[in-house]
Amino acid sequence: MVLPRSMARFNRVATNQVTRRAAKYLPGFAVVEHRGRRSGTVYRTPVNVFVVEGHYRFALTYGANSDWVRNVVAAGGCTIETRRRTVALTDPTIVEDSSHDWAPPGVRTVLGAIFADRYLDCAQV
Repeated sequence: MVLPRSMARFNRVATNQVTRRAAKYLPGFAVVEHRGRRSGTVYRTPVNVFVVEGHYRFALTYGANSDWVRNVVAAGGCTIETRRRTVALTDPTIVEDSSHDWAPPGVRTVLGAIFADRYLDCAQV
């Protein structure tokens, strides 16, 4: 049970407007820049990101069917802005891991509680 789509819609309209400004500076956050699969429109989505063994991992709290995830996978990569740096990512892979061992302890607890067992793994270009 990942978070409900209604919460995702609310976040897109309200919360993301505020979070997008801070996400590119705060540890554990990033802004993913991705292009719409059909529209070609450029989107900027705030997300949680973690660096594990040289790869960037995104917890898929709304599931793997979120538009931003589908856009990144379809494009074969994206760029993120995190900690005041722009990083190009490639080879996006959706991985299932119910142990959540890759995540920091507090995040691991939340992911387990909402059964968000998938993450997006990307390599740096």
